[in-house]
Amino acid sequence: MGYAVVLGEALVDLLEADLDGELIYRQAIGGAPLNVAVAATRLGGDVRYVGSLSNDVLGDRLAAFLREAQVGLGGVKRVPVPTTLAVTTFVGAEPTFTFYGEPPSYALLEPEDLDEKTLNDADVIYAGSICLLREPFRATARKAWQKPGPIKVFDPNVRPTLLPDAKSVANLRDLVEEFFATADLVKLSSADAAVLYDGAEPAAAAEQIRELGAKAVVVTWGSKGAYIATEDGAEMLPAPSVAAIDATGAGDSVMGALVRRLLAEGLPADLAGWHRNVRFALAVAGLVCERQGGATAMPTNEELVARWGALI
Repeated sequence: MGYAVVLGEALVDLLEADLDGELIYRQAIGGAPLNVAVAATRLGGDVRYVGSLSNDVLGDRLAAFLREAQVGLGGVKRVPVPTTLAVTTFVGAEPTFTFYGEPPSYALLEPEDLDEKTLNDADVIYAGSICLLREPFRATARKAWQKPGPIKVFDPNVRPTLLPDAKSVANLRDLVEEFFATADLVKLSSADAAVLYDGAEPAAAAEQIRELGAKAVVVTWGSKGAYIATEDGAEMLPAPSVAAIDATGAGDSVMGALVRRLLAEGLPADLAGWHRNVRFALAVAGLVCERQGGATAMPTNEELVARWGALI
């Protein structure tokens, strides 16, 4: 088994919470790519995180958390700007994110900061999320994505609060479709699909992404499960029943679980192989939803077996 390179943002979430009737904000480690890196590592994968972290106290906490999670930090660049904050509010278990910090601490990795050997030897490369909205990180991700050999996985991780008008949505669609066209796997949420493709449901969005060139598409759909589209067919896979309290990071855990399976087994040969992998990933996400969300909610294999038994 080789390793995965995960490119993207790490930041601090301020999660809305209730403390004895008083509204407070709980500090948590966050950022979709960071969540993916931690999820895959806790499931037994070898992951190298590549991104920029502030050199302030919150950046130190992010670095320490990744180190304790045994995520590789050789590709990290420390930068002299405050750590970006994501203020997170909820409707039920579903989070909405508003971002604070300019310039964003997570988007300052430059193309020349990339370690060529680390990229060349990787078995999986993950890209996506809000870091692509800003330079120089966008150019850095494009350079890493062009490397031949690794399995390429992509998640647009759309954040509507960063898309103020129709033009910004169109620009994002053009950008992510550039990555979709050469991806081995695209994972996105039903909400992402609706924003990118004018309200499209998962099946229609997945078909459009497949037509662009993506080999496989997985669209998560909350408690309904996930829609899988591959070269040899498509299906809707139901999610396990859970008592959800916080969906923060659930989609990232799906990607982390899929990255872990890709590291262990390579690309599935058919729809049945993707079915097995996505079933595993939905079990991971279900357990995440039963905990306070974010990177700390990512489970180990032992916790999955204790919760789901034969399901995984």
